[in-house]
Amino acid sequence: MAQDWSAFGADLEIVPAPDGTIASAFLAAVARRGERIAMRRKDRGLWRAIAWCEYGETVRRIALALMSKGFSARDRACILADNCPEWFCAELATITAGGVSTGIYATNSPEQTAYVINDCQARVVFVENEEQLDKVLQMRAELPGLEWIVVFDMDGLAEFSDPMVISLAEFERLGAAQGAALESEWRARAAAVRPEDTAILIYTSGTTGPPKGAMLSHSNLIFQAASLNIVMPIGPRDELLSFLPLSHIAERLISLLRPIFNGAVVNFAENPDTVPQNLREISPTVFFAVPRIWEKFHSRATIAVHDGTGLERAAFRIAFSLAFRRRAAEAGGGTVPLWLRMAHWAADRTILHRTRKLLGLEQVRYVTTGAAPIAPELIRWYLALGVRMIQAYGLTETAGVASLPPPGQHRLGTVGKALPGTEIRLSAQGEIEIRGPHVFQGYWCKPEQSRATVVDGWLHTGDIGEIDDDGFLRVVDRLKDIIITSGGKNVSPSEIENQLKFSPFISDAIVIGEARPYLTALVMIDYDNIAKYAQDHAIPFTNYASLCAREEIRKLIADEVAAVNGRFARVEQIKTFRLIDVQLTTEDEEFTPTLKLKRSVVGKRHKALIDTMYTAP
Repeated sequence: MAQDWSAFGADLEIVPAPDGTIASAFLAAVARRGERIAMRRKDRGLWRAIAWCEYGETVRRIALALMSKGFSARDRACILADNCPEWFCAELATITAGGVSTGIYATNSPEQTAYVINDCQARVVFVENEEQLDKVLQMRAELPGLEWIVVFDMDGLAEFSDPMVISLAEFERLGAAQGAALESEWRARAAAVRPEDTAILIYTSGTTGPPKGAMLSHSNLIFQAASLNIVMPIGPRDELLSFLPLSHIAERLISLLRPIFNGAVVNFAENPDTVPQNLREISPTVFFAVPRIWEKFHSRATIAVHDGTGLERAAFRIAFSLAFRRRAAEAGGGTVPLWLRMAHWAADRTILHRTRKLLGLEQVRYVTTGAAPIAPELIRWYLALGVRMIQAYGLTETAGVASLPPPGQHRLGTVGKALPGTEIRLSAQGEIEIRGPHVFQGYWCKPEQSRATVVDGWLHTGDIGEIDDDGFLRVVDRLKDIIITSGGKNVSPSEIENQLKFSPFISDAIVIGEARPYLTALVMIDYDNIAKYAQDHAIPFTNYASLCAREEIRKLIADEVAAVNGRFARVEQIKTFRLIDVQLTTEDEEFTPTLKLKRSVVGKRHKALIDTMYTAP
């Protein structure tokens, strides 16, 4: 329900109230911000701004169209699209109409798409374009509950006609034609939404079975918005870049939900391939990415320096050496010598600034990493670069975040402390357990799995952790991923894998060793960097597979593995490795949508290759 903000100052943003909802907060934000810019999209080479009033009007029209079609409170709608303003509008139209919004990963297959639509019993699905429409139509015979398909972009569909399919433009015209009575009902329905009502369903990646729909309530999300604004604030002057899948809780929370409460301009990347370019164009002030993205940025900077002159390489090494020394002095609590402060000041405004600009990070106030483990050395590198990197920990089932470093506190190797209002403890087995207002309502239509996951209010995360005397949490690994060798040694593979991925030549790695006499690894090379290395060293190749077959490349990776082995105890060292000679992408089953390798899938797909590392020559 819209609120009267006239008595407040011009810079006041909407502060989440414990008894509020996403529906009422959005209507209040639109009423308050009017002509202020809410988001931008790139159209024919130019960034086009969309004001809050335009944003709100689009949501209103879509919501009225939904209701005119018989969409009821608590009905479900699905969205199958890449990040775009229409995604936001479809979600908020669904929510303000009292419904539940469900995202579907744009990379899903037709069968995976049909599973989600059927499981959540959606009556309507919003799709981005012809490609996504084809997925739904291909499975239409298996979708008995689906009534309408709304298409954002009709390019290529001008002559297409189907009674179930309608363009978003036509759908909006239908909503605009509705009378005052239906609009009054819509506003009443938005006002009637309760904090305990389910707002969104987030489907897990399904690494251990069919995906499960995590039910997140308005109060779950309201709590997140309020708590995050204490430790990780954003405001109306902040610029964000939206590019990670909105079907994942992290991107949904950061780019769609938080700006409703605290303000920020959301800029949409054109597509995954243009993210580096869009990042430099926008130069966001707050930026979230998964570790794989941070690894690629580090590799890009490292290779760029390698291509420079000898003087440039030396300047880069000196600049980072000064930054590391200053941070070490500050961390030790001692006084930073004047000469070091001055030398670092000069390095920061030249070499380090140019590196930040190369990555599009020269304006950031802070960046956040999450959704997967990251090497502490990588965070250390970004901090030395002058980029304040925050490592978050959380799950879909905690509505995003459970722990963050408190303001002004940073302890490498940890994910900070419990979010304000959150409790974190360890079980007798070392499993991380979480309790708080953001713990989810359970899995959609799966009561037994819900009861097994949340016991007496405590969420069982499946992660192994450690908590130090000051309350800082360290995540060791997934409980199911801990390797127990045939000799009975327990090994955390993620720590070793993160060290391997710190190399600019290694894109990903999976450590093997469960019930085996020693550890081995499957390694994916970074194609761009390895191809450049091959060209610089006159190593002939024709494609990805031929690169992996070259002995010179195997020797290069062997040197990287040996360097990592030197940081671990003997039982944790990689005895041998194999290169996966197929270039995997997010379209492949081996990857989750947030760019994590599925250990079990990789193990099954490449079992024969793994077995060769344990077969006596």
